[in-house]
Amino acid sequence: MKCKICKGKPVIYLRASNLALCKEHFVERFEKITYENINKFKMFKENEKILVAVSGGKDSLSLLYLLKKLNFNVYGLHINLGIEENDYSLKSEEYVKKFSENFDVKIYVYDLKKEKGKKISELIKEKRNYKACSICGIIKRYIMNKFANDEKFDAIATGHNLDDEVSRLFGNILFWQEGYLIHQDIVLEKENGLLKKVKPFAFFTEKETCLYAILNEIDYIKDECPYSKDAKTIFYKNILNKIEENSPGAKIRFYKGFFDIQKKYFRKVHKKHIELLGEEKKCKICGMPTIKEICGFCRIFEK
Repeated sequence: MKCKICKGKPVIYLRASNLALCKEHFVERFEKITYENINKFKMFKENEKILVAVSGGKDSLSLLYLLKKLNFNVYGLHINLGIEENDYSLKSEEYVKKFSENFDVKIYVYDLKKEKGKKISELIKEKRNYKACSICGIIKRYIMNKFANDEKFDAIATGHNLDDEVSRLFGNILFWQEGYLIHQDIVLEKENGLLKKVKPFAFFTEKETCLYAILNEIDYIKDECPYSKDAKTIFYKNILNKIEENSPGAKIRFYKGFFDIQKKYFRKVHKKHIELLGEEKKCKICGMPTIKEICGFCRIFEK
């Protein structure tokens, strides 16, 4: 097998596209598609200020690297949650700081323990009615949005890849989580105090983003989050990988097909949902947008 473009030695074979590519042409294709999708979906413009949510993993660091390479006005934000198991948060922050130095990119660090007085491990023990991933999601979404608003960013970009997106979609359809299906999109426009959120890597598999990081010598944390070992999304990913193995291209067809259905039905439901909510509410404690009297973030930190 040879690179389809130059007949050189391939570094990857994309079964869904029946495409073998060498290092040069894989990187070129990856960057070209990312740039095209940014423009196609009107994610952001070159003069806008973009915040990338950086975990220390391959996807988010690759996204930050690529957006800087494409000359976007981009910064990173790393949230240290204080995950003590296997020194996970400590290691993640070290990779982030190393990346910042190596590639000359400004990355802000938010330390949950320093800012709010508690690590996520402490919150999990206190809030028995919350799952670890639920607490993590609420905290990260809140901090990203508040920080981005306070610092006058135009959009938040995350490194979610195709595997992330289809596993989430699979779970939401399996249990018909209409509220979540309404809000699953590549671009979530600014709305009711929530900043615009975009996913430039949504059409790339985890294998592709991983290879892009390796080929560009981006060092990232290899460990999985200790709290994710029992996550349903991992289970769904394994199921979808088996389907993809037997039917190459199934993931991307499933994902793109959803947006056709979404246009016909879910966006109409979303419009009605917004109308029913009425005027934007603000949290009685912090003043951030919420649908209840007190936002999820403040409820977590309530005594």
